[in-house]
Amino acid sequence: MTDDRDIHLRGRIVTSATTFEDGVVSVRGTRVHEVRDSAEWAARHRDLVLPEFLGTVVPGLVDIHNHGGLGHRFDTIDVEEARAAAEFHHAQGTTSVVASIVTAPAVEMVAQTAALRELATAGLVAGIHAEGPFLSETRCGAQDPRFLIDPDPELIAQLVRAAGGWLRVMTLAPERPGFDHAAALLAEHGVVVALGHSDANYPVFRAALRPTGTGTLVTHLANGMPPLHHRAAGPVAAALVAAAARQATVELIGDGVHVDSGFGTLVFASAPDRVALITDAMQAAGMPDGDYRLGPQTVRVTGGVARIAGGSIAGGTATLLRCLRWAVRECGVPLPVAVRAATATPAAAAGLPEVGDLRPGMFADALILDDALELRRVLRRGQWLS
Repeated sequence: MTDDRDIHLRGRIVTSATTFEDGVVSVRGTRVHEVRDSAEWAARHRDLVLPEFLGTVVPGLVDIHNHGGLGHRFDTIDVEEARAAAEFHHAQGTTSVVASIVTAPAVEMVAQTAALRELATAGLVAGIHAEGPFLSETRCGAQDPRFLIDPDPELIAQLVRAAGGWLRVMTLAPERPGFDHAAALLAEHGVVVALGHSDANYPVFRAALRPTGTGTLVTHLANGMPPLHHRAAGPVAAALVAAAARQATVELIGDGVHVDSGFGTLVFASAPDRVALITDAMQAAGMPDGDYRLGPQTVRVTGGVARIAGGSIAGGTATLLRCLRWAVRECGVPLPVAVRAATATPAAAAGLPEVGDLRPGMFADALILDDALELRRVLRRGQWLS
């Protein structure tokens, strides 16, 4: 039986596992109720009129590396500011956002984590990602080098307590002394160990990735690490080998700034089901050029590109839907593969089992797109946002 209050989305349904050229997603309350071919749906629901064809229907996007947007930041103790950043990305089609904080004094990172816990508990963010402070000074990028330290078990314990179970991911450089113990401690608490901002050589980086290590995710592949070289393969090659062996997932900033389309094509060709598209968005996403902040650092955005005073790129200004279009248009990635990279793969990598796909029982998060993959409408938890 179908409740007359159900929402029925008819269109070209594209998920991580299935494509219906003409299908219907039925939503009951906050959850997906059923997904069927339109002909089968009509045969099972003869009392209902077949819904209007809306366009392309994809799962709500999942961004597991996001620092803010629309002038608002996640690295804050102001809960309302963080809420505004999350709601901006929800309205742009990223229905699940893992809120990322950056390297700062330890007391500030703990306070920011505690503030984000409130939003996570309320369902506004999908969890928390701590990017730092256990990172490489050599490859710090826009991370403030003044506050980078070796892994500290006591600080990890403070962050875990402050997060109240919502610390999903922490990025560490595997070459720092104390990495192995810190990674094991994080894994014991259910925190995904991500490798990034690292100057490690190939053997060290590869050993830190499963099955021999505890790392399962690579933070923004190629950014914050030495470039791939045929006589010094380094972290990029180690990450791609692990991803191809299904032992790790690699994040890829698909904004057309952080990596070029040729590199993106290489990454998708190497491990198409182990790529997680991310934005690494910061406060300036959705905003004009100007001066902004990322953690303790001042950031200037010119031509949509954010940089700190030293010249390093300081996060992104794109939405995840724009990154998905980049993968399809610039890298030649088939739409179902790109959709998976922006939904199911990041959800699995960050331990988010209820989002990232359109299957019965999952949260009813969906986007309606036109033929150009531009956004028409957003459904989040069974409610229309636009």
